[in-house]
Amino acid sequence: MNKKLLAVAVAGALAAPGLAFAQASSVTISGIFKMGFANYKMDSSVPGRINNSQTMVVDNSSRIIFNVNESLGNGTEAFGQVDFRFQPDNNQALGASGNTFVGLKNAKWGGFSLGRHDLHYGRLSDELASKAGALQAAAIGLMDYMPTAAGVNTAIANGTRTPNVLRYDTPNWNGFNMIVAYSTEPIAGTERDMAVMPAGSSTRKGDGWNVNPTYTNGPFKIGYSYWQAKPDAPTAASLDQRGDTVYGGYAWGGFRVGLGWNRSKLENSVGGGTNAERDSWSLPMLYTWGPHTVVGHYTVADDIDSSVVKATGYGNTGAKMFAIAYNYDLSKRTSVALTYAKINNESGATYAFFTGTGALGSPDMIPGAGESPEMIQASIRHAF
Repeated sequence: MNKKLLAVAVAGALAAPGLAFAQASSVTISGIFKMGFANYKMDSSVPGRINNSQTMVVDNSSRIIFNVNESLGNGTEAFGQVDFRFQPDNNQALGASGNTFVGLKNAKWGGFSLGRHDLHYGRLSDELASKAGALQAAAIGLMDYMPTAAGVNTAIANGTRTPNVLRYDTPNWNGFNMIVAYSTEPIAGTERDMAVMPAGSSTRKGDGWNVNPTYTNGPFKIGYSYWQAKPDAPTAASLDQRGDTVYGGYAWGGFRVGLGWNRSKLENSVGGGTNAERDSWSLPMLYTWGPHTVVGHYTVADDIDSSVVKATGYGNTGAKMFAIAYNYDLSKRTSVALTYAKINNESGATYAFFTGTGALGSPDMIPGAGESPEMIQASIRHAF
């Protein structure tokens, strides 16, 4: 019996320093499980397409998030976050591919952080996917993607987290705050500032910038996001990015309405010239009563303008998208939804549902030129 008591005492003494250290920082674990059962259709067929419809179980960006905070005194805190993404439908782990960073913050002077952040894209006040509504039906698919002169859809600001970021968040000054972010290389894996390049190749230092001020006053909100990015050591296929988004919204009672406008531009990194430039706009709306929410948006992408292909024309590259979701809250943490969405591509357009061409997508979700994808999805979301 004495030996057992001694062992417990020794174990407690050894654990005490670690316990004291753990109490100095607070660790919070949160996240969501979000899955859907979806049917996708194409209203026309490209040569070689086997079927015009497909039924799938799809992930809607499930994640586990670890947040760490430590008080340093005088109102200053150290903070960090690790955002693990995973796909329950196919057991694929995406690692810490979400917003992951470490930094310092203070209510008086704001916060600085280093890591990976969502920048610029998705700034529109579109809340379709905020609960159980399908992430794939978000307006991002038209607002923050655009076809290049080669006909390939390109995400503005990565369409996901931007890597290599130094970010500053201002304090809240009577409803006004601003994000200023700099990326040493906004495209992961292409750092080549000091590379030995072949004779005659183009060399330069790449970077990325995002400036995003917002103002909120009661039910009213307005914001602007500026984005600029260029890769290191560009090739003939490299593209420099420029994006401008203005967005706002107003709420009264359970009704909210917004409006967003975006202009995106791709310049050839070598030789100059506008590869593609396009305006888009979106009208998001939401109405909530009790546990019920109806949310949707109508989004339009104009034709592409390009100095590179003016000789052959670049018309019929616009698209329109309509999406609507009904969400029912089973509890504060769990909700279910039914979502319908359709993109009407003009004959030269290839716009796809959001995440359709990324890690959460499938070749079955990628339309050919002029094909118009359609989706209906029943989904469930549980937050913890």
